[in-house]
Amino acid sequence: MASLPTTYDGPVPIAVIGGTGLRELPGFTQVASLNITTPWGVPSSPITILHHECKHNNKVVAIAFLSRHGLHHQIAPHEVPARANIAALRSIGVRSIIAFSAVGSLQEEIKPRDFVIPDQVIDRTKGVRPWTFFEGGIVAHVPFGDPFDEGIAKVVRECGHSLEGDGVVLHDRGTLICMEGPQFSTRAESKMYRSWGGSVINMSVLPEGKLAREAEIAYQMICMSTDYDCWHEATADVTVEMVMGNMKSNADNARRFITAVLDALASEEHAELVQAKHLAGGIKFGISTPQANWKPEAKEKLDWLFPGYW
Repeated sequence: MASLPTTYDGPVPIAVIGGTGLRELPGFTQVASLNITTPWGVPSSPITILHHECKHNNKVVAIAFLSRHGLHHQIAPHEVPARANIAALRSIGVRSIIAFSAVGSLQEEIKPRDFVIPDQVIDRTKGVRPWTFFEGGIVAHVPFGDPFDEGIAKVVRECGHSLEGDGVVLHDRGTLICMEGPQFSTRAESKMYRSWGGSVINMSVLPEGKLAREAEIAYQMICMSTDYDCWHEATADVTVEMVMGNMKSNADNARRFITAVLDALASEEHAELVQAKHLAGGIKFGISTPQANWKPEAKEKLDWLFPGYW
């Protein structure tokens, strides 16, 4: 990455947030590595710009990639600078995010190495993670009833099902529990989450998804089951070794899945969806504080996030 250009001038509407292994995607070429400083600090990693020739129209498209936990997985879940990550991506033109995460399964039918496209979230974080751009003198309330973007999700599901003959097993919907971590669940917690109707559990979707919504970015997570958490009496309790082993074994399927999704989203058919036109301007209706009463420091930050917006 050190030899890559540190600037990029073209539009980058789509981003992937995930583990460092997904930066090496078949058919993608790394063309730039951006170091961006935001009013909320620096992102988890440099933003890698990838070029890919879309099979639908043979056009070269740019994709941004960001490593959620740092280039060497040195950032704990509660330490992820989610505001800087989302703000930095928006600043280079990103309007759609495909997030990838390992998850624990809370249901028998979701087996290790299966993929899940969640449509709901239950928040079990503890308030130690900064979770909004609107504070310090500007109050906003943003709808979050449907935490993922259904238009993006539809494309993701279609791509996943198209790979089912090649070993991908996909569950179309599910409720994702987001716990604080970095420790795994207790057995009692795991059983409680099952009783709530939880499908899978991770430590990553929040506040990432909430901040993407505030930034008017369409967001969808792809979850890959790596274990049965600790509720399943017939299997061993989750360990890091188990998680990493299943991730490594399923890496090719994960890369093929992500590649198919990015290729589909890059087609002209989904141009408006990727630009998140359906979300643009929505945040203006969520702000409760009259603009005349905004504190200068808070306004300066929002002007950075939404240049020329107010």
